[in-house]
Amino acid sequence: MTRVLSIALIGTRGVPAKYGGFETCVHEIGRRLAQRGHSVTVYCRCSYYMERTPEWEGVRRIFLPNIRMKTLDTLSHTFLSCWHALFMQYDVHMVFNAANSLMLFPLRLFGKRIAVNTDGLEWRRSKWNRLGKSYFKAAEKLSCFIANRIVSDSKGIHDYYLKTHGVDSSEIAYGAYVQQPKSPDRLKELGLVPGGYFLQITRFEPENYPLLTIEAYNRLNTDKKLVLVGGNPYGGDYVDKIMAAAGENIILPGFIYDQELLGQLWAYCHAYIHGNSVGGTNPALLQTMAAGCLTIASDIPFNHDVLQEFGIYYTLEQSSLAEMMQWSLDHIHELDGFKQGARQRVLKHYSWEHITDQYEALFYDLLDNKYPWRLLRASGIDHKKSA
Repeated sequence: MTRVLSIALIGTRGVPAKYGGFETCVHEIGRRLAQRGHSVTVYCRCSYYMERTPEWEGVRRIFLPNIRMKTLDTLSHTFLSCWHALFMQYDVHMVFNAANSLMLFPLRLFGKRIAVNTDGLEWRRSKWNRLGKSYFKAAEKLSCFIANRIVSDSKGIHDYYLKTHGVDSSEIAYGAYVQQPKSPDRLKELGLVPGGYFLQITRFEPENYPLLTIEAYNRLNTDKKLVLVGGNPYGGDYVDKIMAAAGENIILPGFIYDQELLGQLWAYCHAYIHGNSVGGTNPALLQTMAAGCLTIASDIPFNHDVLQEFGIYYTLEQSSLAEMMQWSLDHIHELDGFKQGARQRVLKHYSWEHITDQYEALFYDLLDNKYPWRLLRASGIDHKKSA
């Protein structure tokens, strides 16, 4: 008989998903683990949910306060979550975001089983000042010390932690749904027609390059529109530059959480522009592949790991991106091979059932003490033994 686990998922905004890749991951694996009979608890931030029922799709929800500031939102909530979890009888504590490492000392001191999904290399993000970058570098190192096991979301992140910190990790990516295109009836809400637009869905931050996408698009002579879904809840100069550069054929609808509308936007775009340059397996990239889009991605190792030969790549320059966008317009009858190959990669490697299997196996390994905590594990002395 399969052992029932008691699992705490900590460090995200909560479920159901309202924002970002970590939230989607917890949303998808949490409800699947609950369906498999496990006891799953997700810690949710009060300020993101007006409706606060204690259960969602078999998942227990615990709501705790958070300080709604860029630098304190995550840390304040994780601090309270860890203290609450300390007095519960969870078998494993799955914590998302290495930035939360400093908040995990109460769990560590009492010998709790902890896994940390590191996210990408947060200290590379341009939105952080020197102090912020220093904190994220320190938190990254601390996560290797404080966790029983690190989870990396791509081979690139796995190799980075092994080389930089001497710590092996469990490589578990994100997932995506492969869905057949539905009627494009919702596109008219944004004044769009099938195949009549380029698409990018991202947070408006410099390392995601939405401004570069606008500048490259402005160099084209095309009647296709550009749709940039997303924004930045904190605003700032970079967002102002995006708004100033957007002409009449550029649509900025803000954040969209309507999954039906998002699905149609992905399914019927001419091509998707993926500019993210920091992090590992990007959820938006996976969903783009699953939707059967032609993907024009920034030429970095993380994107190559996921997309491989089923996309086209550009260097982070206006001329390079504009050239690839123009190529897609000039070779429209050659795009099906890219699209079909990308969908098959998602089906084989990135289904949410497969991802849930991997997390469940990790949690059983933690329960069986396969990854005991060692004081010197972050030094690299014993990482071969824990592999």
